[in-house]
Amino acid sequence: MRGGPTDHRLLEKSDLLAHFTEKLPPESPSEPSREEEEAGPMPDPTQSPEDLKRKWEEELAKIKLICGEMAYQVVEKHMTLSSQDAMLEDQQGRLSSLDARVCELEETRQWLAEQVAGQQDRIMEGKEAYDTLWAHTGHQEGALRQLEEEGRELVERLIQVKVQAAEAQNYRNERIERVKQARVSKELKKAVRRTVNISETLDPPSIAEPPANKQELLVVEAYEKQWKRPFRSASATSMTLARCMDVMKGLLDFRKRRGHSVSGAPEARYPSIRVCGVSCLPARAQDIQEAHCSEVNAVCFSSNSSLLATGGADRLIRLWNVIGGRLEADQMLEGAGGSVTSLEFEPSGCYLLAATYNKAAQLWKVGESQSKETLSGHTDKVTAAKFKLTRQQAVTGSRDRTVKEWDLNKVSCSRTLDGLSYCNDVVCGDHLIISGHNDQKIRFWDSRVPRCIQVIPVEGKVTSLSISNDQMHLLSCSRDDALKVIDLRVNNIRQVFRADGFKCGSDWTKAVFSPDKSYALAGSADGGLYIWNLESGKLESSLYGPHSVSINAVAWCYAGTHVVSVDQGKKAVLWS
Repeated sequence: MRGGPTDHRLLEKSDLLAHFTEKLPPESPSEPSREEEEAGPMPDPTQSPEDLKRKWEEELAKIKLICGEMAYQVVEKHMTLSSQDAMLEDQQGRLSSLDARVCELEETRQWLAEQVAGQQDRIMEGKEAYDTLWAHTGHQEGALRQLEEEGRELVERLIQVKVQAAEAQNYRNERIERVKQARVSKELKKAVRRTVNISETLDPPSIAEPPANKQELLVVEAYEKQWKRPFRSASATSMTLARCMDVMKGLLDFRKRRGHSVSGAPEARYPSIRVCGVSCLPARAQDIQEAHCSEVNAVCFSSNSSLLATGGADRLIRLWNVIGGRLEADQMLEGAGGSVTSLEFEPSGCYLLAATYNKAAQLWKVGESQSKETLSGHTDKVTAAKFKLTRQQAVTGSRDRTVKEWDLNKVSCSRTLDGLSYCNDVVCGDHLIISGHNDQKIRFWDSRVPRCIQVIPVEGKVTSLSISNDQMHLLSCSRDDALKVIDLRVNNIRQVFRADGFKCGSDWTKAVFSPDKSYALAGSADGGLYIWNLESGKLESSLYGPHSVSINAVAWCYAGTHVVSVDQGKKAVLWS
């Protein structure tokens, strides 16, 4: 450690003063020194040398004390200076490290500046590339718009070609129908001229239908000239055929009244003759009607294909005439106690059976606005009501997990079947009752056996069942977005139909066979109508347009010429 110049000078003065004090000779009292003069009055000469010596010793002790104090202060100053030197060295070390850090940061800053300059160069290059791509995109969008316009033109031309092809096919179908009409008229004329014995146990004679030839087409043209009116549409053909069937039925009734029947039962009825033509694929919507005030749940055709019934959540049933490719409102049936979930015409077309949410099924006679009978007995919503072969018997299914058989003559339940799960739909055969349930099972019941005879499991809740006219195949729709065809001769699943875009929209979505069992038809949740070909097992076509919400039910007329679909948005659409 090193001291300052002030400390050295103090030490030197202190040592010098001590040295002078020791060697100082006694001074005469007559010659006072300058220091003495400055210090004060001279000591008394009468004092003895011992007193003076003692006095000087005291003064010397004081001076030494002062020197000691000054030396102590020098030591303290020296220690303070040493700590300051240490702090200075520490600060100089920190300053050196900070200088080094500054140098390092300066180098980093220079490197980052170089990186920023490189990034800016790359950004400029990317911007130039982006501008080039943007210009190219503009050109591509222009080309895309041009291609879209060309595509729309091609689609329009394709639609026109398809429309022309469909019209040509319809014309060919109409000519075939005219041939059938002429043949039926010829057979009826022959039947009028001869005597016929009728028995209830015998089926009406079948009319052979050989393929049309040129001679028959000439007969058709002559027949059209005889009527002196143009053939308007397939629906008109259906009406004419229906009138022919009514004539034949009248003949049968006349013979029965003449006493040629072997049975005298007053309520006996002959089975209706359902005219089933070749099914024509629907291609376009011919008529769109707002059928109800709210969701439309059910739709069905009568056996003569000219009368249509729709039922909705507004508790109403409306009857429509299918005339000239249009739906014309005919009658409104009132008295349903709840939302209508299912409709079916009796085979003769004289009665209509409806299932409702008021825990009952109701029976109407066509032409009367009020309900004729009410089938009460279920404890929950009735989801399905179907006739058996005649109007004297019916079957209902309910959410109370039961299926009931009814005797309509007595308006009473003849049997209750425990379905173990919610029943969503039922169909009937000769002695067979088939029910579809919420537990993903289809159950088979025999009217002569008091228990379930078979169960077929499927994937998804069963929403509907449809049995073919020959009672050999069953079509089921389920919530796994699939339709399944079951062969009733061996009771196994024969085909499964699916399609991209098809989705079962609700627990009561209905699917049906075409009358000739060539196609399966169902409506999708997105408003599309899907048609599968049973022979090829592939999707035949899908139709969009009128429906914007889920389609609840579809119906295909027995003549095969029209399809009607109803949806959750109040609409009924006639397709042909």
